[in-house]
Amino acid sequence: VIYWSFSIRYVAFILEKQLMSQSGLYSKLNQKKQHTLREAVSLEGVGLHSGVSVKLTIKPAAIDHGIVFKRIDINTDHAVIPAKWNFVSDTHLCTTITNPQGISVSTIEHLMAALSGCGIDNATIEVNGPEVPIMDGSSEPFVSIFQSSGVVEQNADRQLLKIRKPVEILGDLGECIILSPAEEFSIEFEIDFNSMAIKEKSLDISLVNGTFNHDISGARTFGFLEDVDKMRAAGLGLGGSLDNVVVVDGSNILNTGGLRYNDEFVRHKILDCVGDVYLAGGPIVGRIKAFKTGHYFNNKLLRQLFSEADAWEWITLPEEKNQPRYELASALV
Repeated sequence: VIYWSFSIRYVAFILEKQLMSQSGLYSKLNQKKQHTLREAVSLEGVGLHSGVSVKLTIKPAAIDHGIVFKRIDINTDHAVIPAKWNFVSDTHLCTTITNPQGISVSTIEHLMAALSGCGIDNATIEVNGPEVPIMDGSSEPFVSIFQSSGVVEQNADRQLLKIRKPVEILGDLGECIILSPAEEFSIEFEIDFNSMAIKEKSLDISLVNGTFNHDISGARTFGFLEDVDKMRAAGLGLGGSLDNVVVVDGSNILNTGGLRYNDEFVRHKILDCVGDVYLAGGPIVGRIKAFKTGHYFNNKLLRQLFSEADAWEWITLPEEKNQPRYELASALV
């Protein structure tokens, strides 16, 4: 009986380690260490706004490297762009980062959200065009390829951004986003679009233990049919289609199959927020409450946060004594 019990617990432990490594569904236990990809992965697709076909290769990187983009279509030694809040240069309909030499990459938010959700701290992202491919309009294709590749632990403590006091950004039209102290990362988001098709307008969710990957990553970007011609006349949305955007026409959803979730619109706004705030340079320990905000306010929040030295600090998680190691055992039994 003792041998059988130990065997079950050992198998549970191995399965748990595999799940955490391969899927990025990590608990507090392995949030303590930095992570990177097991191997390089590649995707191809079209840029949502540029309409340009793009290939993306995401490579493992060393400890403390962070997330860094590299434009391999530009023949210069200065084509590297750190994925940091202070490199954000444009937030109109997407998030764009630009280095001091003027080299940029745009629509990074869905990929950044996937990196956050899978607990990836260090990676080099090579892109042969001006924009990250939109894929299906969500983070799910990125999460899926990370899960297939596997995520590996590195021998260095992970730095977490602990929020010490509330930081608030208000807009002229009632927009509001607040980042407050908390014991884990959570987002409460409310949207306010004048559309009969958008019925579920708020969601409050704790983004720990794989919740992003399960419940948020599949939510697609969306737009309104009435805005399409105006966007394309401005050189935007050139790669958009029903394959990568939820299109709303009055009270109708034009996509075959409709929505993936009843509240897909607000879930996608949370997805964007997760990606944008991962530009802080690490995972946040705090709570975001947002109303009618987007990329501009997400970046402005980080800029305000880092301007107040007493509002934040980088921490590492302490070792926990008597931490149970076989949480899956009871489920397997």
